[in-house]
Amino acid sequence: MRATAKAHTNIALIKYWGKRDESLILPTNNSLSVTLDGFYTETTVAFNEALKQDQFTLDGQSISGVQYDRVTTFLDLVRDVAGKKNLYAAVDSVNKVPTAAGFASSASGFAALAAASARAIGLSLTDQELSRITRQGSGSACRSIYGGFAEWEMGKRADGSDSYAVPIAPVDHWDIRVAAVVLNATKKKVSSREGMKRTVDTSPFFASWVESNPVDLNGIKAGIKHRDFEKVGEIAEANCLKMHATTLGANPPFTYLQDTTLTVMQAVQAMRANGIPAFFTIDAGPNVKVLYLPENERTVEKTLRGIPGVTDVILSKSGQGVTYL
Repeated sequence: MRATAKAHTNIALIKYWGKRDESLILPTNNSLSVTLDGFYTETTVAFNEALKQDQFTLDGQSISGVQYDRVTTFLDLVRDVAGKKNLYAAVDSVNKVPTAAGFASSASGFAALAAASARAIGLSLTDQELSRITRQGSGSACRSIYGGFAEWEMGKRADGSDSYAVPIAPVDHWDIRVAAVVLNATKKKVSSREGMKRTVDTSPFFASWVESNPVDLNGIKAGIKHRDFEKVGEIAEANCLKMHATTLGANPPFTYLQDTTLTVMQAVQAMRANGIPAFFTIDAGPNVKVLYLPENERTVEKTLRGIPGVTDVILSKSGQGVTYL
């Protein structure tokens, strides 16, 4: 009872920021992302009747504490679905994503864990079913089941049965590129979960953020359909800035942006002013992701690498959904 799965992370162009149910991870708005080929997690899950508890190894290190608890809690969900509550697993993950630095490492991590554990325990799930269960490990992970562009539908039911991701456009629909600009690979002071809850509970800007999202979502889906890069980029950049504005209104206020983050944002805007179409988006962390077209790759990379404080620039294309190794 063993399986290995590979899942790529994704970057949200329409952000997921806010839950209507904390325990089931049900969002307050739909979100939309593009899966990236440059960041991924490979996870092997082996269920073994001889084990008395789950084991979790990440990048060769035995894991305990909060990370372990999240993994074993998720495995409990898989065991419940399979009707094998007392069957424990050894989980071995290799993570090619900077953990907890704004690159949504949990997206690829839980997508790979969900796919590998479901297959190892003998479940035969559709992509929709896999996305639904993956959501309960990490919200953004439900989008990483698919390659290309995917939308996470918030759903309306209290039990979360209608909250899962659906594919919007496949990998080969559009050759859009993303440069991940690494500024700080250390752990964030305010985790995504903590920051999200604080914003929902205390920020007076949050309600307006939720109200504005359907317009952004419809606009960017039309832009993707027609491969309108300017439209997609403008909406993604504005949506990102609105999300970060909500954190400044929280109590106590906080921000994920650093001095170098702002410098990169200004450099991207300067490229646009000089005729190079490029747009930024930023998740819950300091690192910037820059959207651009393949014909401008050399110019974009050179510009970003020349910014003081930038430690790396990792180029990605649109990536595949979950695969089994």
